[in-house]
Amino acid sequence: MSAFTSMRMDLAASLGGRRVFLTGGLGGIGRATVDAFLAHGAKVAFTYAAGVESPAQAEELVRIAPDRLSAHSLDLRCASSIAGSLEDARQRWGMLDILVNNAAVGAATVRAYAEDSAAQDSSLLQINADGALKVCQGFLAQAVGDNEHGAFKLINISSVGGGIQVFPGFRLADGMSKAAVAFLTRQLAAEQVRGKVDVFALCPGATATPMFFASTLSAMSEDARRRYIAGLPKGRLIEPVEIAHLILFLASDHSRPLHGAVIDASMGLGVRPGLQEPSI
Repeated sequence: MSAFTSMRMDLAASLGGRRVFLTGGLGGIGRATVDAFLAHGAKVAFTYAAGVESPAQAEELVRIAPDRLSAHSLDLRCASSIAGSLEDARQRWGMLDILVNNAAVGAATVRAYAEDSAAQDSSLLQINADGALKVCQGFLAQAVGDNEHGAFKLINISSVGGGIQVFPGFRLADGMSKAAVAFLTRQLAAEQVRGKVDVFALCPGATATPMFFASTLSAMSEDARRRYIAGLPKGRLIEPVEIAHLILFLASDHSRPLHGAVIDASMGLGVRPGLQEPSI
């Protein structure tokens, strides 16, 4: 058996039965990640945005695997909602082994929370940065206090914009919030460098998600959209399942040497930012 075949088998073995808390489970990357964890035998408590996303849609997803899925309403602007959703997940599954801090809003989807530009900027920072902070703190409180389990995994989802690179025209509050997540990751990793929580961040680039379509592609004509995508690295969008596979690896036992890494998952946009139109 080759080392790579062994690693594939080990990936399934290391994730089977693990308990995952995944914020933002109904969106593009979140839904792909739910499916990926299910395929590897994990149990997943996923969240959906309170008052914005449909509880019926969340329950429909749970019906796919009710013995290994649970849905939890979450308002990332509210500390009690964050604490409550984490506690509900623990009551359902027990100790949580893996956090995937995925839920966020973008320049367009933030409109569901606020109408004027100033309030939207505040919501971007509150949801993407402060909300992520409080989810991490809640997860770490149970992980650090545990004396029975081995390594825990904390995986933040940031963005190439703010987390890795700057892009002219990128909304300031959006980029600032993603930069805050990258800093949060490094700081928590420094604090856990001798601890049992492995901490990482992934920074996707132009990914085929409803959020990216809403913020960038939907305003373009079909011809402009085609030209834009052709000009991206590799001439295409990143697929959500590609990011989900990276999340699976980070959640596995093989990821420990990457502790503290803020990973550019932009397919090259982070090293060639000029490929993205300045107006986007």
